[in-house]
Amino acid sequence: MTEQQEQTAEDAMMTRIGQAVMLHHGGDREEAQDRFLGLWGEIGEDGDPLHRCTLAHYMADTQADPSDELAWDLRALSAADELTDERLNEHHQSLAVRGFYPSLHLNLAADYVKLGRPGAARSHLRRARGAVGALEDDGYGRGIRDAITRLEGEVGEGSEEE
Repeated sequence: MTEQQEQTAEDAMMTRIGQAVMLHHGGDREEAQDRFLGLWGEIGEDGDPLHRCTLAHYMADTQADPSDELAWDLRALSAADELTDERLNEHHQSLAVRGFYPSLHLNLAADYVKLGRPGAARSHLRRARGAVGALEDDGYGRGIRDAITRLEGEVGEGSEEE
């Protein structure tokens, strides 16, 4: 019974994160940010990696300042590094942690482009490109691959030290 209650609480957190995402997608960025911050306070820096990764990934999208966006995207990546497939499968059977990395690194690359750091952007684009094999050949996978290609074209060739 206790295990069932814990699972319900975990599902409830993912539902609450999803509700804030819907607010953001509906155009209410401020309310979404407020809710994300409240949820982050509940989850905490050492909370469930799935919750932290998911929340930070979406919180980054609500940021107007590229430095703040980068900070949240780095939190998402750090949480993904702590996440296990076992924990992820408790939430959804068809997901694997390795499938998160192409998107996470793509987001970081985009952050670094906004911050005028093309070398760091290229580094994360290489990591994103190296991880795309974990994605299916479906709409999501093609979308991530296309976005990587577009950003690679925008950033171009060069050294990581720029």
